[in-house]
Amino acid sequence: MSKERLYLFDTTLRDGNQTQGVDFSVEDKYIIAEALDKMGIDYIEGGWPGANQTDTEFFENRPKLKNAKFTSFGMTRRAGRSAHNDPGLVQVIDADVDAVCLFGKTWDYQAEVALGIELGEAVELIGDSVAAAVEKSGEALFDAEHFFDGYKSNAEFSLNCIKSAFEAGARWIVLCDTNGGTLPHEIDRIVREITEHIPGDHLGIHCHNDTENAVANTLAAVNAGVRHIQGSLNGLGERCGNANLVSIIPTLMLKPDYADRFEIGITADGLKQLTHTSRLLYELLNKAPDAHAPYVGSAAFAHKGGVHGSAVLKDPRTYEHVPPESTGNKRHILISDQAGKANVLMQLADMGIEVAADDKRIMSLVNEVKDKEFQGYTYDGAEASFELLARRALGDVPEYFNVDGFRVMVERRHNAKGELVTVSEATVKVTVDGETLMSAGEGNGPVNALDEALRKDLGKYSSYIEDLELADYKVRILSQEGTGAVTRVMIESVDKDGNRWSTVGVSPNIVDASFQALLDSIVYKLFRDGAPAGTSA
Repeated sequence: MSKERLYLFDTTLRDGNQTQGVDFSVEDKYIIAEALDKMGIDYIEGGWPGANQTDTEFFENRPKLKNAKFTSFGMTRRAGRSAHNDPGLVQVIDADVDAVCLFGKTWDYQAEVALGIELGEAVELIGDSVAAAVEKSGEALFDAEHFFDGYKSNAEFSLNCIKSAFEAGARWIVLCDTNGGTLPHEIDRIVREITEHIPGDHLGIHCHNDTENAVANTLAAVNAGVRHIQGSLNGLGERCGNANLVSIIPTLMLKPDYADRFEIGITADGLKQLTHTSRLLYELLNKAPDAHAPYVGSAAFAHKGGVHGSAVLKDPRTYEHVPPESTGNKRHILISDQAGKANVLMQLADMGIEVAADDKRIMSLVNEVKDKEFQGYTYDGAEASFELLARRALGDVPEYFNVDGFRVMVERRHNAKGELVTVSEATVKVTVDGETLMSAGEGNGPVNALDEALRKDLGKYSSYIEDLELADYKVRILSQEGTGAVTRVMIESVDKDGNRWSTVGVSPNIVDASFQALLDSIVYKLFRDGAPAGTSA
């Protein structure tokens, strides 16, 4: 039996750019568009030509896409103007694109209050605008804004709006849950009713996530008959975001209820790029990826308990609903005081270390981990520190340099402008190849100052850590003993290739705990990049 085709429309570059704190540069847009196209997305919405300088420049030199249709976005003509005499609409349909997506009001309340026009005129301007877009670009989509609210308020008007667009030649009529308040059972009912007027192979769905139902609503719409899906990478979008394509795509491809009935433009190889593409977006936004994101998060296939680890070792399906590698992700066996021998063996195997199950060093390592965790360390989320601990136990980590000592000073003073500032200064003394090196650094805090001092001169190792950056820093107080409490510090590091790793340090002194985590981060980078061992004096 042949499968029905579903078409994917990505709105990250336009809808996603509405997110608070997000402002894509032109270069960001090119990078994201290329990644989406490589993965196999059908339509990439580039933005609104003429709305701002970034979008205008992006459309003037459109990305070179091999698979996706490059699409412009804009609104239908304004009341009182013809489609060819509305500068805003003309810029959108005249852009160098493969398709045009126009939105229009399909809620009577919005038409009468926001636009201030008669309902008949609202229907007319939709048809005129879509016809102009079809004439110019060859393919038009109509986003029926606030459709579900409009349909519940005045079904006749909302139907007339989308019929007008369909009769004008729109390839897709996209039903929009613009305020994100519609629930799955409502989506299912309304979409089924709409398919009695417009064929499902011309219907699309665009859901916002204000009730945390955008993915569920999208899947409900597919079950009810739509064959076009709009969403964004990582669910990016204004307010609570949009339907998350990173969750929708693997569900369509890997879950039999959908995979047996439908096909999309993404291949199995394209699906394996999903994790990379999701994390690429976070990297461009300078944000840490969501560890608990379904399918692609670093914790999506993470197993902590010893019993769970043993079960996964025997049969991954016990606790994994899809293979991690199908989405380009990987399994993580977390190391904690709940860990057993199986967890440690699996974690070592994941690091590429093959050790016999009866190797006496394994139980010694398990016991060391449990002892460390009793002291306050945690390797659940600090895999780099665990790898160093394990490899040292197995004799695999070279000695690169020795830290002979460090000093940190924090001073509050007036600067040359008379402003009261707090300055941190640090000095670090290390021995590299028998030579003692002392460096000083200044930063906006003691950890930053230590980082600057330590990396300023590590002799032959300096070039290995030039691209190392501290991406995140977390502190947790472990015991309630006032200012003398034990402190745990977690540091996340990143390099120029986007590789991320986390390390941990524990001490009653927050600076000492920070230095431990910082030191582990640097040593891990040296080991991973194959830096040579140090030599004796």
